[in-house]
Amino acid sequence: MKTTVDIPDDELKDAMRFTRARTKRQAIVTAIAEFNRRRRMAELAKLAGTCPDLMTVEALQQMRRRA
Repeated sequence: MKTTVDIPDDELKDAMRFTRARTKRQAIVTAIAEFNRRRRMAELAKLAGTCPDLMTVEALQQMRRRA
């Protein structure tokens, strides 16, 4: 999707530096993908511990040690 957006130069430069992007487009796409990933993870974190049928972290670690 093509969109025209006015992004402050200093913010875009930081985004390119932090994402190690070679192009402005790559920096923006990477930043948006990272933002979305973090939001999805935050939503999943809210659900942590809400399913009694799932194995606990301690039980999973014990099982991994035995294997």
